[in-house]
Amino acid sequence: ADIHGNDGSPSSSHQNPKSTAKWAASLENLLEDPEGVKRFREFLKKEFSEENVLFWLACEDFKKTQDKKQMQEKAKEIYMTFLSSKASSQVNVEGQSRLNEKILEEPHPLMFQKLQDQIFNLMKYDSYSRFLKSDLFLKHKRTEEEEEDLPDAQTAAKRASRIYNT
Repeated sequence: ADIHGNDGSPSSSHQNPKSTAKWAASLENLLEDPEGVKRFREFLKKEFSEENVLFWLACEDFKKTQDKKQMQEKAKEIYMTFLSSKASSQVNVEGQSRLNEKILEEPHPLMFQKLQDQIFNLMKYDSYSRFLKSDLFLKHKRTEEEEEDLPDAQTAAKRASRIYNT
């Protein structure tokens, strides 16, 4: 018989994989999880490369934009924020110099795809691996594991029965 908690749900040992385990599995998983993105941004901020993940997120958002006018506004915003030579959070991508404001007049959903892929790979092979070794990630992972080990009445009873063979 399955052991169920007081509320009838299966006990916590059958939880979904921990978020840190998912984050560690792939950068894609990390970027799909709002909490993961938040932690990764904190880490990148310390490394002075937060603009990479912000650019990536802005491109993801941009690709979902349907309205032509909104698309123009977002394209311009992405260009001014991350790609122009005067950008406040300039990302370091190849082919940037060939980008000019002219392309912003005819935006299309995948116009930033190549640059977004470059930034993705930069994060994946550079900052992501450091993130997985960082205190920020490891602390979060420990917290998760401690939360999982919190004894509730059931596990305490199970432990007692193991100790006393009752």
